[in-house]
Amino acid sequence: MRIDILTAVPELLYSPLNNSIVKRARDKNLVEINVINLHDYAKDRYRSVDDYAFGGGAGMVMMIEPVFNAIGKLKSERDYDEIIYTSPDGEHFTQRIANQLSLKENIIILAGHYKGVDQRIRDNLITREISIGDYVLTGGELPAMVMIDAISRMVPGVINEESAANESFMNGDESDYPVYTRPVEYKG
Repeated sequence: MRIDILTAVPELLYSPLNNSIVKRARDKNLVEINVINLHDYAKDRYRSVDDYAFGGGAGMVMMIEPVFNAIGKLKSERDYDEIIYTSPDGEHFTQRIANQLSLKENIIILAGHYKGVDQRIRDNLITREISIGDYVLTGGELPAMVMIDAISRMVPGVINEESAANESFMNGDESDYPVYTRPVEYKG
């Protein structure tokens, strides 16, 4: 599995990506995680990724150009199953979604920042918007890490699969939390 994270503040991701279960997943080459700095895809000399909202109002939004350029480059290299935007008004992240996403091959997560993103990003580039709860954070880097942690642990070989099948929310009401979707091999 490969997860590419697009962010305006990559420094927020380095520590969580290099510790604990996510580090184990990366060390075992079961999950490849790449942090892409959106400033590298900006075209002006200041490497700007934010601008005033077209419709006015307080706050800045992420510009379409750096996001479009980064996603375009990534999509020229491989196909992506999902392009996710971390948004406070997206669908609520659950164990079911973590399980579904753990079955994908390639995912992009756009960590929102500022007041939001240029609406054209949501309309033309994003396949899914996900929220980790009903509150507002400074940026989407922490929600991206929450999702990556939950998704990575469901990839076979990262943690004991039998143990994963019996964790919280895995065997609850099947309409809300399906049983682990990967077959568990008995090695006894």
